[in-house]
Amino acid sequence: MILDAVLDFLSNGLTHFTGWEVFFFTLIVTHITICGVTIYLHRSATHRGLDLHPIASHFFRFWLWMTTGMVTKQWVAIHRKHHAKCETEDDPHSPVVKGIKKVFFEGAELYRAEAKNQETLQKYGYGTPDDWIERNLYTKHSALGVSIMLILDVLLFGVVGLAVWAVQMAWIPFWAAGVVNGIGHYWGYRNYECNDAATNVFPIGIIIGGEELHNNHHTYGTSAKFSCKWYEIDIGWMYIRMLSAVGLAKVKKVAPEPKFDRSKLHLDFDTLQSVIANRYDVTATYAKSVRRIWAEELQHLKEKAKLESRFLRSSRKLLHREPSQLQEPHKEQLTTLFQHSAQLKTMHEMRVELGSLWERSHASRDQLLQQLQDWCARAESSGISALRDFSLRLRSYA
Repeated sequence: MILDAVLDFLSNGLTHFTGWEVFFFTLIVTHITICGVTIYLHRSATHRGLDLHPIASHFFRFWLWMTTGMVTKQWVAIHRKHHAKCETEDDPHSPVVKGIKKVFFEGAELYRAEAKNQETLQKYGYGTPDDWIERNLYTKHSALGVSIMLILDVLLFGVVGLAVWAVQMAWIPFWAAGVVNGIGHYWGYRNYECNDAATNVFPIGIIIGGEELHNNHHTYGTSAKFSCKWYEIDIGWMYIRMLSAVGLAKVKKVAPEPKFDRSKLHLDFDTLQSVIANRYDVTATYAKSVRRIWAEELQHLKEKAKLESRFLRSSRKLLHREPSQLQEPHKEQLTTLFQHSAQLKTMHEMRVELGSLWERSHASRDQLLQQLQDWCARAESSGISALRDFSLRLRSYA
């Protein structure tokens, strides 16, 4: 009898769940962990995009202690340093610098190594919880929570609980350290040309709680909402709205949404302010104008200029890159391209000039407004229809 009871416990645990029930349980608990990372650690503790009620905040702290063993101060400090030093040698986990294989397969090891750097913790870990329970339990005994989770999984599901626990332990290292930090700076699409290599891995942000929209996040770092286009889904934002509805969260910042007055053609200080505030929307729209010119010029570049397909493909990518990120070989390649297309040359030069609007911090408002007025006048008299249409849209920012 005792042996049968032991075997039954090892096979089924206390719950006697079926295989499918164990599967769905695992999905649910790992999803809660993802929510803890994106809502509490990332959007709230790190970037201050929202404030969480102490009930919600402490639930996530406790849950992450049980399911990941991560310390809030360490996670926050490492991620803030990632933003401050993005794609440089000091970036804790840049695939641009360290290589995609290193970050994807060893992202967790890179995190643990940086967590030992006391300079990082002191410089970037400010404002994180420092109460009694944080000092004496969550930080001091960070491995205790995951050990308790292991015992609970085995009690609930028997031997299968070991597999459930293993999935829980691997979930964040794989999806956050590997996919977001690795693939999210290597492969995907970009809505905005922010000053690093961040990409949106997929427009449907469900599996990683919305963290799939990494380019959007790096563009608007302090926004509590990661989705920017109508076709993008940020499930983390949905949960934040639900928490807000019951008083457990307060949204502080979201990405600005541009407003337009199509009847307004006169450039004034309000236009200037709106253009600068919505500069990422401005550059994204300008990129569409460049693509329009590229489509018109492509046949000429292939047939008359005799440029190779590989050269054209890489040149097309360079045209959409932030000008400040172009290295000397890239500039030389574009110079070669511009010898065969005056329109593309004009579009690129005008893009560089437009960018100086929000880079010249020493210029007065009057000087910046004059610069914008001159830019629009030259754009509309350039003879390039795409550039003229863009300039007219620029005038309507309200």
